[in-house]
Amino acid sequence: MAEQARLLAGTDAATAWRLLTQMTPADVLRFDVSFESWADDGQHPPDGEGWRTWLMMAGRGYGKTRAGAEWITGLATRRKGCAIALVGATIDEVRKVMIEGESGLIAVGKRYGLRPRWEPSLGRLSWRGGSVAYCYSGENPDGLRGPQHHFAWCDELAKWARPEATWDNLQFGLRAGPRPRALVTTTPRPIPLLQRLKGGRRTVVTTGRTDRNITLSADFVDLMVETYGGTRLGRQELDGELFDEVEGALWTRALIEKRRARAPDTFRRVLVGVDPPAGAAGTCGIVVCGLGVDGIGYVLDDCSVAGRSPEGWARAVADAAASWGADRIVAETNQGGAMVESILRGVDAALPVRPVTARYGKAQRADPVALLFERGKALFAGAFPALEDELCGLVAGGDHGRPGRSPDRADAMVWAMAELTGGVAKEPRVRAL
Repeated sequence: MAEQARLLAGTDAATAWRLLTQMTPADVLRFDVSFESWADDGQHPPDGEGWRTWLMMAGRGYGKTRAGAEWITGLATRRKGCAIALVGATIDEVRKVMIEGESGLIAVGKRYGLRPRWEPSLGRLSWRGGSVAYCYSGENPDGLRGPQHHFAWCDELAKWARPEATWDNLQFGLRAGPRPRALVTTTPRPIPLLQRLKGGRRTVVTTGRTDRNITLSADFVDLMVETYGGTRLGRQELDGELFDEVEGALWTRALIEKRRARAPDTFRRVLVGVDPPAGAAGTCGIVVCGLGVDGIGYVLDDCSVAGRSPEGWARAVADAAASWGADRIVAETNQGGAMVESILRGVDAALPVRPVTARYGKAQRADPVALLFERGKALFAGAFPALEDELCGLVAGGDHGRPGRSPDRADAMVWAMAELTGGVAKEPRVRAL
């Protein structure tokens, strides 16, 4: 069984599901109890003694509840007389998910031959040896005033109605025993408390994607990835990514999702925007945009490459132009001047290159293009995660809200979209008074 567990833990979801269906019912039960041997890396408790908060941010269906129930069960049975806080979005969710759910504490206890005593009227779950878990909710922070706890399991913190106050009250009472600790299992949302916890000095973060759960049907995983893969919702709910919203950003996640559409069958023009890299290790932004017969600009593809030689990234530009039948390449020449056009023509003499020179900062150039998206005059024909991350970092009146990240893809898109749509917005925009 241990060998089977190691095999399953190291394989993809489709293969794992096929192997599971070939097991006998008895084998499946024995395998299921051997959680530590087949659990994903992100489901294992952190090593060492210096951490206080274990933050497990993962996609839906990853196995966060099972991992939380396994951790608490182990603590409650190995360390006698522990006081444990179970905190969910509501008391009802604590009961239905964390305690009575198919992967909750009662189910996990039964797998190990344990029968924790559940007293719903008292909101209390107890084990032999004296450990007791008490129910609390993110709706009622004051419920955590006063009680002391050795450990806490906080589920779906991003859904709590009053996250800051609930967490702070929990922390003041998490003081029993030599090393009090808390596990937070949640699908992330961009709330301040999660950002605060993620950056905490004594926080260990583990992550996990939905497709890492070997017990999920491969058909279900494929459908979810096909439907939501690469979108903000998919990256958050399936991949467990925590997005940070930059104040004053020209593009927001909400705007990008609102401006997704299917590409039309025909275009008036197709252009490739190029932002050449400053050095050999940099990224060459290569973004394809098209102007539909409806007069709307569409982002069609992100073909950007990193770490390529000049000939290498120039070849990627030529390939993108050929693949999409582009009628022009718009290339910024600030990095390299006339050499940029020469490099591009060196790989394909017939490339229709239009060199452009930046006179303003990246954000200032992007501002009128962002306005096109706000008005619905420009759309995303697909999901482009790396490009979208850069767009959401461009700040009005500034440059890039994420230091150390050069928005090469964003700049390439801006050059192409500006060329397609006439270059600039037709009237000044006022963001604030």
